[in-house]
Parts: sequence; structure tokens; C-alpha cells
Amino acid sequence: MTKQILVLPGDGIGKEIIAEAVKILAVLCDDFALDVEITEGVIGGAAYDAYSHPYPEETKTQARIADAILLGSVGGYEYDKLPRDLRPERGLLGIRADLGLFSNLRPAILNTELADASSLKPEVVAGLDIMIVRELTGGIYFGEPRGIRELESGEKQGYNTLIYKESEIERIAHSAFKIAMKRDKRLCSVDKANVLEVMELWHEVVERVAKEYPEVELSHMYVDNAAMQLVKDPKQFDVMVTGNMFGDILSDAAAMLTGSIGMLPSASLDINGKGMYEPIHGSAPDIAGKNIANPLATIMSVSMLLRYSLDEEALAQKIDAAVEAVLKNGLRTQDIATDGDHVVSTSAMGDAVAIALRDLK
Repeated sequence: MTKQILVLPGDGIGKEIIAEAVKILAVLCDDFALDVEITEGVIGGAAYDAYSHPYPEETKTQARIADAILLGSVGGYEYDKLPRDLRPERGLLGIRADLGLFSNLRPAILNTELADASSLKPEVVAGLDIMIVRELTGGIYFGEPRGIRELESGEKQGYNTLIYKESEIERIAHSAFKIAMKRDKRLCSVDKANVLEVMELWHEVVERVAKEYPEVELSHMYVDNAAMQLVKDPKQFDVMVTGNMFGDILSDAAAMLTGSIGMLPSASLDINGKGMYEPIHGSAPDIAGKNIANPLATIMSVSMLLRYSLDEEALAQKIDAAVEAVLKNGLRTQDIATDGDHVVSTSAMGDAVAIALRDLK
């Protein structure tokens, strides 16, 4: 049966990088008999421009029907003065909440060819393969009450609420343990239970869920130490699970261990495996339209889409192999280039991966 993929280019470099990912999907359809139908919609600033809302009803309808969603990026300087609930980022939060995309998978894998591009010594990061599982629809980003209020003194005060229910912690813990079972069976839960009551509950619930996965070695680490250990000895980790805000920060830190945030894809899944797939970098408005953005994270997001939502593991592996082949051939976008590399444009990198993918037929 034909699967439906909704493509949401979004803002900034989103249109450029999504175009290269669609090239790869076209190759899979033409040469590998992938049976999908691709539709396009709007989100973020582009949706505000078209419908005066960052996640309009038209996009909601498309997203709910789709089997999987491929997203570019959202945001731009021109939207910074909009009311907070109409800014592009609210569209991203909105679609995650609307579809129940609670489990965010962010791999940090260092291709051997890019070891010199990392800011850390090659021997520290070579062979890096971490999966960060981030809870995505709860925590401080969604907690109520929130806002900015004026105190009796006349001074303004901003406030947000960090809140988690047992059920929310249980489901993200199960997601992380299941992923750990398919990897090296080691899971590190990251919290701040020494000072935050909500994190005490997090620790307690993760320990309880762990009893259902006796083969997985569970450890706990405070978030400040985890940040330090990611820089000091990142290869000690296999799977990490943490809350929304901590996961946001730690996954970006882990991204730079790999040489560039432009190299890392992500998946956001619901309870049934339907997902939204996107690179973890932002909209990069300063380079939008210059054809220099790195499309590899978006292309590898297609790989994750095939693996987790369409059950096409063999095709996912072919995309991974094609990306590896292109890097072995020395092609680089400027963000991952070092001396002696062949620097290519966004579109040229997409073309190269498409050619390498066809060669695997």
C-alpha cells in the first residue's frame, strides 16, 4: 500500500535541504521500488505568511493523514517581533503536541572521515555512536503556568513550570530501554534529582521501568556532569534518556562532537511509530539562499524515516552507505571541510549522494 509522506520545508535553509532529501526519495522510488506519495505543506514562518498561524488547520489535516513527515527547519529574524504564540517555533511545538510525538531520537555518530572536523582530539571521538532519547512533549517547554508578570514592586518576573507526570516518564523510559535492547544494552538516565523534585520522580520511575528490562545496564547521571562527560569521554555512553530541556541542550553539545551540527538527523515518534524527521540544526537565515548549507542531516533523516516509520531497513542502510561513500570520496560542504577537502554546494552534495545511491542498486 502506498505510504504518504508529508514534506514541510519550513523557513530559512529548509527549502534547500529538503530539495536534496526529495532527490533521494525520488531515486528510491525510481530505482528501488519505494511506494510513497509525497505531498508538501507549510509550517513555521512560511505558514504564518500564508495563513497567519505557524501551524494552521490545513497543515494539521495533512499531518494527521500522513504516515511520516519530513521537516526542514523553522524560524527567521523577520518573525522575532511577532507575539510569542505566533512565532515559527510555536508551529514546531504545536505539531509535536498535536501528533503526540513524545520520543525524540537524536543519534550522534562520527563518520571516520570526519574525525578531524571535530573540535575534540580524534582519539577521543573516533568511533562515537550515541543515541540520545529526549522526552519531547512535556517538561518546561509545555508546563503551565508560564508567562511574564509584573510584581507589586513594578519589576517584571518571568516564570515557567517544569512538570512531568509518571505516565510521561514511563513511556519515554520504555522507548529508551527498547532502543538500548537493540544496541549495547546500556542506558544512562540524565536528571537533576539532587535539587529538583520533578527529577526525583523521574529517577524513581526510570528505576521502576528498568525492572522490565533486566538485560539493560541502567546508570544515572546529573545533567551538569553529563555535559562534562560528553566532552571528556563521550564514548562511555551508548543510549542516554532525559527530559525535554536537558535533551535539547545535551543533543546539541553531542552534535558538535561529530564535527558539525549539519551532520545529525533526528526522529520524533508517537506511541505507534509514526514520526516526524528533521535535521537538528536550525533555519540558518544568514546562509539561506546561498546554496552552501549541509543537506546530509536531512538526507539521513530520510534514512531514519525509512527505518522507524516505513519499516524499510534495507533502504535505510543504502542511504547510510551512500552518504559514507560520498564522504570517503572527499566531498564536503563548507561546515565540515578541512584543508585539502573538495568543498561542494548544497545541491552538488545532494546530487553526489543520489549518484552513490543509484550505484548501490
